[in-house]
Amino acid sequence: MKNLERYKKDLKKLIETGKILEFAMQYECAPKALEKALKKKLGDGASEFLDKLPKFSEEYEIWYSEAKALIRQLLPDRLDDFVGHYEKPKARKEIDYESYRISDYLVGLQITRGREYEKVVVVDIDSAIPRFRQQFAMVKAIKKRFESSLFDIKQIVQADLFDSELEAAMALVNQGFLRAGGAMAGVVMEKHLAEVCRNHQIKFRKKKLTIADFNDALKKENVINTPQWRSNQHLGDLRNLCDHDKKKEPSKDQVTELIEGVTKLTKTLF
Repeated sequence: MKNLERYKKDLKKLIETGKILEFAMQYECAPKALEKALKKKLGDGASEFLDKLPKFSEEYEIWYSEAKALIRQLLPDRLDDFVGHYEKPKARKEIDYESYRISDYLVGLQITRGREYEKVVVVDIDSAIPRFRQQFAMVKAIKKRFESSLFDIKQIVQADLFDSELEAAMALVNQGFLRAGGAMAGVVMEKHLAEVCRNHQIKFRKKKLTIADFNDALKKENVINTPQWRSNQHLGDLRNLCDHDKKKEPSKDQVTELIEGVTKLTKTLF
């Protein structure tokens, strides 16, 4: 429960900061419009409120990093969308309203056409406002996770423990203890697959189960597809190389691949 309370506290702070950042962004894009709207609601207090607003560029990067970490943990299926609103598209050939991103806003990018004395703004910085609002909406959506069942809470805490164990495994690898690091990652993988099977109410007759048993059962019940099954099988082979095969030493690249693969698995398969 200690981990859960930490998540709730972090989320509350992110939501409060997100609200302020949204106002800050609006004020930087359209100061007169926001000032007029706030005066209707706050009266004389509008000026004081606006004076206390931070610069979006100074506060956003911190907010983004913390929100990204929380989304990776609690809404992993939306992580790519969250990042996509910030990062420039790799295949971007031109900058328009659709391809404008928050990273463009942070450098004050504005696209104009025409000669100096007759320039027309094609894309302005306010194009980033919908992007931030989408990110903020994802952060607020995390609250629903805390209103779900005890199972979901258990999953959050379990994920936190797995992260710590995988970080420890990587530390062992960096110190040259390849087998130990790989074995630790293998234990995390086995525990996670067992948990996924329980989540989907998959039952087994035998008591001593292996990664292969869990993996085959998940494929049989259509929880995972063939490519995912093969990927898990490969990770299982790497684990066995670290844990059982004493004739052949695992390489650092192989153990690193195992740890990175298990890390991805714990954040994408539930």
